[in-house]
Amino acid sequence: MKTRLLSLSLFFATLSLNAQSYDTCIDASNASTITAGTYSIGTINGSELPSSYCDGSTNSSNVDFAEWLKYTPDSDYTVTISSDLVINADKDTKVNIYTGSCGALTCVIGDDDSGVYPGSNTYSYLSYITFNVTLGQTYYVVWDDERSNSSNFDFTLTEETTVPPSSASAAVSFTSQSANISGTYDRALVDMNGDYLDDLVSISTSSIYVNLQNGSGFDVVQKTTTSADFLPTWSLAAGDYNADGYSDLLYGGGDGVTFMRSNQTGASGFDTVEFIEISGPEDVFSQRSNFVDINNDGHLDAFVCHDTAPSISYMNDGSNNLVFENTNGLGDYFFGGNYASVWIDFDNDKDIDMYMAKCGGSDARKTNQLYRNNGDGTYTEIGSSSGLADIIQTWSAAWGDFDNDGDMDAYVGSSTRHDHKLMRNNGDLTFTDVTNGSGVGLANQGIENAPADFNNDGFLDILSNGSVLFGNGDLTFNVFAGPISGSIGDVNNDGFLDVFNGSLYINDTNSNNWIKIVTVGDQSGGYSNINGIGARVEINTASGTQIRDVTSGIGFRHMSSLNTHFGIGADTAINYIRIFWPSGIIDTINNPTINDSIIINEGSSTLGTNDYFAEDLILYPNPTKDVLNLNSIELLNGAFYTVFDMTGKRVVNATLKSTRIDVSHLSSGNYILRIMSGNQIKSQKFIKQ
Repeated sequence: MKTRLLSLSLFFATLSLNAQSYDTCIDASNASTITAGTYSIGTINGSELPSSYCDGSTNSSNVDFAEWLKYTPDSDYTVTISSDLVINADKDTKVNIYTGSCGALTCVIGDDDSGVYPGSNTYSYLSYITFNVTLGQTYYVVWDDERSNSSNFDFTLTEETTVPPSSASAAVSFTSQSANISGTYDRALVDMNGDYLDDLVSISTSSIYVNLQNGSGFDVVQKTTTSADFLPTWSLAAGDYNADGYSDLLYGGGDGVTFMRSNQTGASGFDTVEFIEISGPEDVFSQRSNFVDINNDGHLDAFVCHDTAPSISYMNDGSNNLVFENTNGLGDYFFGGNYASVWIDFDNDKDIDMYMAKCGGSDARKTNQLYRNNGDGTYTEIGSSSGLADIIQTWSAAWGDFDNDGDMDAYVGSSTRHDHKLMRNNGDLTFTDVTNGSGVGLANQGIENAPADFNNDGFLDILSNGSVLFGNGDLTFNVFAGPISGSIGDVNNDGFLDVFNGSLYINDTNSNNWIKIVTVGDQSGGYSNINGIGARVEINTASGTQIRDVTSGIGFRHMSSLNTHFGIGADTAINYIRIFWPSGIIDTINNPTINDSIIINEGSSTLGTNDYFAEDLILYPNPTKDVLNLNSIELLNGAFYTVFDMTGKRVVNATLKSTRIDVSHLSSGNYILRIMSGNQIKSQKFIKQ
């Protein structure tokens, strides 16, 4: 009887002052239950050993002693038991959890080395497990001495109330079937031939395999190419960076980056398209890769996370050449640790920002980052002030509006233990941790986390390493077993999202309604990139407003569809679709047909840069040399402003902080100022002297 209570965190609801560990299961069974709290294990010398081990151990002959504690929960909880505490940094612990009666125990879960706090050996050998418990069921927590230096440590037990099932987020079943496609490297579920149907893509050492969707099945096409210098061993991204109507591929390899650029040679379709292999001499330990217009010049660039050095960019020179740059100040930590970048507009100012998931090594190397777009081609890192500078081991994060309040929230998935985090966007450049009670702690740990509305109920879900977290629209989730991680898209064009990872996982449909939106940027006018990557897509129904951002490269490894998908549940109409293009142009489509795909070309509908000139928006002096003054402060609440030149090109995009706008850096000429606050839009012309 060696354990006694040391301390109590404010997080813990209850605590037993008499909780002890015992030498045998029987002694523990006759004792009081432990509750949520922090405990101290002294010397492990209990005489009774369990007959089996729950952590996968095979060398149980090293176990000589154990310590036993009883835990009987007073409600259904998600429980975490952890010795992964700074005070234990040089310890080596192992824990197993059992149910049943003494002499007839059944394994629940166990863990040896899932901790992250390193000791003097620079590695963690501490324990961390999360599991579900049932009201009134007795569980035995057993610590043994299989590992060296295992005695004299603290551990915590925490309880999180599980989210009750919701009828609004019923589980979706997936049917597995063969994809009939070769290739063993990373996969994509993305349109390759410009018909806006998601195709299957798989890579081998010498070939690009493409199964083209025809709406009811697939036409198998094999594209043989020269062997790539660098294969997609870590990630695959797709986007049409040469704007020929056919997707190009980006291979993220362990030693460098290869681009497979489509090369249209005829007019008979994809069968005549070959790929030109382009590899640079740069040594890049690639992780997540993206196609994105970093400097918003209308041409797709490439961004690649670097594991061992600052991340790198390949900037499009406007003539379909991608030019290597060491860094844009994005993910620039000297020793790398950059695992997955995701490009989203988190601050709603209609330009694209970037979140960087980090992993491994020192705290500085593994601290997650948030880069805010300054609207002029530069970015500012605000992870600490925003509340997103976590040091959990994460390889990717899923971003989406999980509560449908009009801004992007973040699910930060843990790769080594069940300490996933759910962060609510407060709308003021800060985030609040709302993990407790959300249910996300039940999700599998791993490297792949991506948002999607699988059941089309109008609430975003999350695909997390084989778990599907079905969103309830209020930042709570019901977690169900689902398909393995992979690319997300609509394999059979039925409006329900499927998963591809070598095999197909077909989403069995329900009666919910949906719409699929294809964004096509205006390359003839030189405005946004042809895929509309970086655009904000918004729909409004009787149930409210939903938003998505068009992104190439979500999750960690795979490439998902560039089509924008919304479920609308039982709603039978969509009031409008609104596209905020990277160029600043806004298109609105009223009353679109539901349960169908709609192609929206940039500038094809109601709201362009010359619309909504407002007589009550007065700018002075006009003409001006340095500063524009506004006559009203009514628009300042949550507003941002955009300045266009007379060709319609966006030249400035920023948050409106006062009634004075600095335009001193602009060249002489005529411009349009547009101010947006919610659904209110006002524009006015001005002259810069």
